[in-house]
Amino acid sequence: MTARHPLSIAIVLLLLLKATIAMGQTATDFSERLDALWDFGKPAESEARFRAELTQHPTDSREALETSTQVARTLGLQRKFSAAETVLDAVAKKLDAVPDRVRVRYLLERGRLRNSGGDKPAALPLFNQAAALRGRDALPGADYYFVDALHMLAIAAQPAEQLDWNRKALAAAERSSDARARSWMASLSNNIGWTYFDAGDPATALTYWKKALPLREAQGNADNIRIAQWTIARGYRATGKLDDAEKIQLALAAETEKAKEPDGYIYEELAEIAVARGDKAAAAPWAAKAYALLKDDEDLKASDAARLKRLADLGSAKARTP
Repeated sequence: MTARHPLSIAIVLLLLLKATIAMGQTATDFSERLDALWDFGKPAESEARFRAELTQHPTDSREALETSTQVARTLGLQRKFSAAETVLDAVAKKLDAVPDRVRVRYLLERGRLRNSGGDKPAALPLFNQAAALRGRDALPGADYYFVDALHMLAIAAQPAEQLDWNRKALAAAERSSDARARSWMASLSNNIGWTYFDAGDPATALTYWKKALPLREAQGNADNIRIAQWTIARGYRATGKLDDAEKIQLALAAETEKAKEPDGYIYEELAEIAVARGDKAAAAPWAAKAYALLKDDEDLKASDAARLKRLADLGSAKARTP
């Protein structure tokens, strides 16, 4: 047997190295890379990014169809429900020719549209179908979308069933070895807290919200950290710890103003803290600032117009005071 030439060995090693590098570069599945385009606080800007992504892929490819589901989600967040449905209708016609991941994401976004449009009963079977596809979705990151489906079932379910669904989602996130799936634990702790809060148990809600904060801090998203802090302060207000609540909200107000991103919900809480102290005059300027920022919020107008009216009334209270 002739000895292999050293140059041949070098070429083989080089090819192996290139293959290893290529495998590392393609380790992240398209779904995860697609989700990185999201800024949920800015759906119109996210829509533009997803539409730009669409131009990079053949029309009927997995990538194009999956991207279209996220275009639909951006439209739903802008309350452009009819346009979102049209996008998903086009995706629905081609689902049989692509991986089940696309069907999962189609079902999730169709369900979210039903839920956001006020038809929770119609949303539930769609989320159930998305969850049931976990066994067929063989692409990396399937646990992430499975937990997403369970978490949406908790949101759309009747109040008596929400806690059970949230606990199922939390258990699925905790037992997953996928880091993205485990990242759901922060949102789910927050949601479980709100379930207790809505059931009249703010003390238990506060314990879950305090669990969510370090999880948010570990993820490092500044907006989500602020929301977690705001929620803890909301729990403090509900449990009568007004000084603690005010301290957090004032710090958040200063932080967001410094970032030139004032938040009406922070001002609203500062107004409500003043009201809880019996000082409507002190509440008025906070309420006026809150109303100015929130009066054009389409979701709030659609879901809780009375809340906006309360802010408008509180904001003008000082003017009515003799």
